[in-house]
Amino acid sequence: MRRRLIQSTLAVVLVVIAVFGVSLVIVETRTITDSARERVEAESLRLASIVDSRILGHEEISSAILSDQVGPGQYAVIRLPDRPPIEIGERPSGDVIEYTSRGEEGETVTFQEPRSSITEEVGRTLLIIGLVALLAVIAAVLLAVRQANRLASPLTDLAETAERLGSGDPRPRHKRYGVPELDRVADVLDSSAERIGRMLTAERRLAADASHQLRTPLTALSMRLEEITLTDDPDTVKEEATIAIAQVERLTDVVERLLTNSRDPRTGSAVSFDLDEVIQQQLAEWRPAYRQAGRAIVSSGKRHLEAVGTPGAVAQVLAALIENSLMHGGGTVALRTRVTGNQAVIEVTDEGPGVPADLGARIFERAISGRNSTGIGLAVARDLAEADGGRLEMLQTQPPIFGLFLSRTAVQRAEGEQGRTVR
Repeated sequence: MRRRLIQSTLAVVLVVIAVFGVSLVIVETRTITDSARERVEAESLRLASIVDSRILGHEEISSAILSDQVGPGQYAVIRLPDRPPIEIGERPSGDVIEYTSRGEEGETVTFQEPRSSITEEVGRTLLIIGLVALLAVIAAVLLAVRQANRLASPLTDLAETAERLGSGDPRPRHKRYGVPELDRVADVLDSSAERIGRMLTAERRLAADASHQLRTPLTALSMRLEEITLTDDPDTVKEEATIAIAQVERLTDVVERLLTNSRDPRTGSAVSFDLDEVIQQQLAEWRPAYRQAGRAIVSSGKRHLEAVGTPGAVAQVLAALIENSLMHGGGTVALRTRVTGNQAVIEVTDEGPGVPADLGARIFERAISGRNSTGIGLAVARDLAEADGGRLEMLQTQPPIFGLFLSRTAVQRAEGEQGRTVR
């Protein structure tokens, strides 16, 4: 492309120089020739006038006296009646420009100038025109190279950017070139890079969230299956199998919830449900793991609370808090339910050392962890809570208390207000 731009620009300049240069040469040649003829005619008339004035004044007319009236390379012949011709200057050889004028006293003056003077002047003019044309060609080449680089280099950069996007590097370059069309292409590529980057980030986040959220249900399911393999009691097998089936259903709900949140975090299927059922389900699922760790998990607080939300999402949030207490806490883990205003609150606490002071509120940020963990669990839990219309907060650092706030049903709020009025 760079070569084609240079060649096309140079071709245009050469055509322009050829057309105007030839025309200029023709015009200048004619102008120089006409100027030389006019000069010879003017010199002949001037010399005839001088001869007339000397004749009228009865002055002597000779080649010696009139020699200073003829310039170098010029020649004049004065013919007077009844006198021999008077020659002034050296007769030029070859082709000449000649003009003869007649004086008032009957004399004639023939003035000659060699045509070689015209040729020399035309040559000098051609040399000047040639130099100007050469400078024009050089300037055109330099301009063409500059323009070619200005257009070809951005295209090379844009091609590299497109190749980087294709190879999985979505970083936008934010580089512009001062050419509107190329800047438009760069804008589109940068926008595409940002969209691809967001898509890749969402995919990586979904993979990390899925890996984290599915690990615990799969572990619990594995423990139930181990219990089945270690017992011969049909009732025990049936009970454990029933629990395993319920865990598979919750596992399916986890996957569907993750996929839904990855498409649109605001999408949900909020319903009114009993918090006790979700809490008891989590206690049954986590007790085996806590027994293996030599610890206990209990529940307390207000019973039969109705909340508005998605039971699966609430279960995932509680599972993240319970797992966090299992990994980082100590002693007994307690789930306590209470009411504050028009919200139902589930508090999860343990008897461990609590959250380090240097973490503080950053505990909900991704990749933030006090130990060698992924740092994803609490971040995913907060996202799930907010997507479900609730909120997850750290109420106390030592001992650690996390609170899940959910909206209560309208019936419960009305009954609470009526009870306060009666009292």
